[in-house]
Amino acid sequence: MLTKEQIAQRIAKELQNGYYVNLGIGIPTLVANYIPEGVEVVLQSENGLLGMGPFPTEENIDADLINAGKQTITTLPGSSFFDSAMSFGMIRAGKVDLTVLGAMEVSDNGDIANWKIPGKMVKGMGGAMDLVASAKNIIVAMQQVNKAGESKMLSQCALPITGLKCVKKVVTEFGMYEITPEGFRLIELAPGVTVEDVKKNVAGRLIIADDVKEMAF
Repeated sequence: MLTKEQIAQRIAKELQNGYYVNLGIGIPTLVANYIPEGVEVVLQSENGLLGMGPFPTEENIDADLINAGKQTITTLPGSSFFDSAMSFGMIRAGKVDLTVLGAMEVSDNGDIANWKIPGKMVKGMGGAMDLVASAKNIIVAMQQVNKAGESKMLSQCALPITGLKCVKKVVTEFGMYEITPEGFRLIELAPGVTVEDVKKNVAGRLIIADDVKEMAF
C-alpha cells in the first residue's frame, strides 16, 4: 500500500501549469515536495503567503516562515506576504484552482468531514470551510481506514460536515478514486493492492472502472 509520501507524489501529478494551489494540513503539505519538473504552480497558504517552496532542509530552517499548519517552509523567488483577510479574499473569489485537503471521512457523493471529532478539543475549523465552498477542484489525501480498521469512505459522513458534494477525487493508501453520481469510482490501484482489498475497505457505494490500472511512480 502507498505511504503518505507516495499519496502526495501521486496527487502532485494532478497539478497543471499555472495553477494556484492550496495544500491543507497533514499529507497534503507533502505535495510541495513532488511538483513535477517543468510544471510551474503557485502554492497559497491561508496565513498570507503566495509562492511556497518545498520543506526546508535542516540548515535552511527559518522559524519566521511557516504555513497554515505552523510547519516551517521555504519561499520561492517572487513570493509575497499579506494579511489573512486578503488571503481569504483570494479563496472566496475563486482564485484557487486546486485544493488538496486531508479528511476524517468522505461520503460517496463527495461530502467531506475534516475539522472536528465530537468530544475532542479543536483549535477551530481553520480555512477548510472557505476552501470547500470556493475551490474549483478538491482532492482529498487521506488514510482509507482509521486506527480501528474501519473505512473512512462512507455512504454518509457521521462526523460534522465541512462541505457538501465538493470532493472530486480521493487518493488513499489503496488507490485513487473519482466521485461520481454512482459513488466512488476506482480508477487506479496502489502497487500490490487488489480490487478485493479495496472492496473490503470501502463502506460507501463503489464501482470499478473498466480500465483500472496500477498506479505508476
